[in-house]
Amino acid sequence: MTQLSQERCIPCETGIPPMAESEISQLKNELAEWELIKVNQVPRLKRTFKFNNFVDALEFVNAVGVIAEEQGHHPLVCLTWGEATVEWWTHNIKGLHKNDFVMAAKTDELLL
Repeated sequence: MTQLSQERCIPCETGIPPMAESEISQLKNELAEWELIKVNQVPRLKRTFKFNNFVDALEFVNAVGVIAEEQGHHPLVCLTWGEATVEWWTHNIKGLHKNDFVMAAKTDELLL
């Protein structure tokens, strides 16, 4: 369990700047399994989770949906047989915010 997973998302206003590269690097160290990617020049956190079957992957995706609703922050989720990919970023600032790291840590905890 990381300290990040114990935090809550804070409302994120449009117009605030995305995180700086140094801030991203520091928090990324706490999420070793997550990959930092860019889609249309927008950074995202991405992780693919493996499961033994479709039902287990679906249950995981549903659990991600529950924490997303609780925190008011929603990911991109791709579900296929035995696999679920989750991407976190903050849409309205077109970049990463601490909330994305908090949610990635909470997502990891779903596997415990």
